[in-house]
Amino acid sequence: MVSIACILGDHPLRLWGLSSRERLERQLRAAGFTDITTDPHVASQAAQVVIVRAAYLFEQRTITALARQQDALLECPGDQGLAGASCSGARALEFAAALSTGDAPRPIGARVVRPSELEQYDDKLRRVEPPLLEPMREDQRDALESLLYGNAYKGITDLVTKWLWPRPARRVVGWCANSGITPNMVTLVGLALVLAATWLFAHGAFASGLLCGWVMTFLDTVDGKLARVTVQSSRLGHWLDHGMDIVHPPFWYVCWGVGLGASITPELEHTMVLLIVGGYIGGRALEALFHTLGTCSMFAWRPFDAYFRLITARRNPCLIIMTAAMLFGRADWAFYGVALWTAASTAVMALRLVYAVFERMRNGPLRSWLKDPAASTLHAQAYRTFAGTRGAYG
Repeated sequence: MVSIACILGDHPLRLWGLSSRERLERQLRAAGFTDITTDPHVASQAAQVVIVRAAYLFEQRTITALARQQDALLECPGDQGLAGASCSGARALEFAAALSTGDAPRPIGARVVRPSELEQYDDKLRRVEPPLLEPMREDQRDALESLLYGNAYKGITDLVTKWLWPRPARRVVGWCANSGITPNMVTLVGLALVLAATWLFAHGAFASGLLCGWVMTFLDTVDGKLARVTVQSSRLGHWLDHGMDIVHPPFWYVCWGVGLGASITPELEHTMVLLIVGGYIGGRALEALFHTLGTCSMFAWRPFDAYFRLITARRNPCLIIMTAAMLFGRADWAFYGVALWTAASTAVMALRLVYAVFERMRNGPLRSWLKDPAASTLHAQAYRTFAGTRGAYG
């Protein structure tokens, strides 16, 4: 089926350095549309058409969800205006007229849908919120930029990313967006810091290495949020960012042990390295296996798993352990602490996987607790903590 996207009008308000039309063009291309026009007559030649108005602010999944509809008009709850439509090409002019003029009759048989009626669970970012749709208003610039920024965050992640980085990262993201700095540029600086921290740890310069490590984790938040608010995600950036995140942590910890030198016996060092490397690889393998059991990740399955994700032995919680040990002047404690916490975390994940297998056998494919319509009542505190993201920076 040949699909075309049509953008109606424009709007002078720039958010995160992009005009409304620039943002929509990037979002539509990310949604798979290669043909984008501003002329409904051109769109009418396609089999399927998605029409969006530049007077409204969309997020990526709003457009993706709209594209799945048939003969539907998308209504914005903020002003009850019609913001978009999805229809056959034969009805493109009819639907475009309904969007463009307030007094035009609505197409016969057209359904009116609202964001709250679209899919609210975002599996990629592990959060529950209606897809974003707001009228573009100059006096709401800060609020609209905050909505875009908040929608770039995962609901379930580690405690540093969730609560410490959002506010300062917002300022840096804004500076990057307005200065023409791309997400890949930020990622490359992070890669340089990864290498620097690795070298410093191996040579016993633990404090300097930790400084590089913490700055790198901060930039790891910045590049991802910058990519989302400016709609600049690329396959290269994705592989570079996520590949780096997955590969480097055990190298840091092992190099830390190397940097301890004679202060640790070879036998104990080998044991700790085995716990670190084996535990880290094992944990990643358990996560991958969990994905075969249903439609959610391990940490999005139950409230317990979401809470455990805050502190599980990933890079940021391990950096907390390492930093705390250094404050006591015990670099060796950092090595032991990371090794033991990695092993303990992997053991918990293994138990969760076994339990999940039994649940899969009894009740079918697993799904996230956040998809339960009653989640906000059954798990009120967990829902407030993990369903959304805006409380971290608002």
